[in-house]
Amino acid sequence: MSARFDAVVVGAGPAGSIAALVLARSGARVALADKAAFPRDKACGDLVGPRGVQVLGDLGLRVPDAGQGSDLLAVGPSGRRSRLPAFTGRTYPGHGIIVPRLALDHALRETALEAGAIPVRARITAVETGGNGRVNAVISSDGQHLAGEVIIAADGALSPVARLAGMLDPETALWGFAIRAYVPAEVPLPLLILLDASPWRIYPGYGWLFPGENGQANVGIGVGLGSSRRQAPLRGDLARLVTLLGQWGDLSGDARPGPVTGGWLRMGGTGTPPAAGNVLLAGDAAGLINPLQGEGIGPAMVSAKLAAEAVLAGPARAGRAYADAIEAAFGRYMAGASALQTTLLRRPKTTSAVTRLLTAPVVRRVVAGTWSIYWNGLVDGARPRPSAWTAGAVQVLADRLAGHNDRAGQPMAGAEALGHARARTP
Repeated sequence: MSARFDAVVVGAGPAGSIAALVLARSGARVALADKAAFPRDKACGDLVGPRGVQVLGDLGLRVPDAGQGSDLLAVGPSGRRSRLPAFTGRTYPGHGIIVPRLALDHALRETALEAGAIPVRARITAVETGGNGRVNAVISSDGQHLAGEVIIAADGALSPVARLAGMLDPETALWGFAIRAYVPAEVPLPLLILLDASPWRIYPGYGWLFPGENGQANVGIGVGLGSSRRQAPLRGDLARLVTLLGQWGDLSGDARPGPVTGGWLRMGGTGTPPAAGNVLLAGDAAGLINPLQGEGIGPAMVSAKLAAEAVLAGPARAGRAYADAIEAAFGRYMAGASALQTTLLRRPKTTSAVTRLLTAPVVRRVVAGTWSIYWNGLVDGARPRPSAWTAGAVQVLADRLAGHNDRAGQPMAGAEALGHARARTP
């Protein structure tokens, strides 16, 4: 197969499907390529944040969500709990939604195809380059030749297109790894678990228990790995997390998780430029995962919409326009959050103490609101209120840290076992 398109989108997850949808709705001839047959599952917490919900609303999309996710419960190393409030901002709603990736990705892809995007089953293994850093076409393992005026890569943290185009530098990336499973449970509110790996030494990541559909909750754990993409054996940690949740009463004592899936995270906008020549990277391919809490769906949707809009404004200038748009949308937060994450995890004892403030009886109300806004990257849309002001102060601090640290940061602590974490009744 050899075909030419206005744009070739590689990857049919939320980013790729949103990009293809926006382009197709405007009359562009667009290919939407993916190596998988749909519906297919992905390792994810299944929680779409407020900015992702806003994109869905802006595009008039409805997806088969399993419910809204508003406030969250944080469990600190002491075992105490604190409610992290959800706020409605100027540029986003006051809630997320919970959608299994099996359903979300399928629904978004189908909508893009209905709008006119052309589906292609292809595993991209080569690119055809031209002058001035252009990629004229992507080539699949079975010989399909997909030529496009613009190539939008939405093919994940390890992005084959970015690698083949010479855009991916793994050593400058901020890496993480996460695994998840489904477990029988009815969960009233999404639960975030911040634990010590050993007494007063913070675990370099967090666990979660999110509501799901049909009586199945999403349980998982993720860690930061710094600039080293090394193996992170997390299955034992996940098993110990499930045991802790059983001891706390969040899961039944005999609850057993189903099959475990996992995936790499590339965070903080690191490891690649957002664009080079006529190649635009969206979502995880651009490293746009929140460095503090690991959310990727919302940033993926935002970046995909920006990529499509840049192409529609003029393919010849799309790369520059998209890079500027990504910097405006994510640059300040991603740089600051990456620097803050690196600083905190260099100091596991101090971070363990600071984390306890989230659930400390006297100060948790103020701290929880501040952390909820900043941690979710919502500072620039938060309405004036005390928590928004203090979150803004955290942003200033993170900006200063970003001025002293490189974007990739230093290697973080390894994924130590949860077995030393002491569960205390909340």
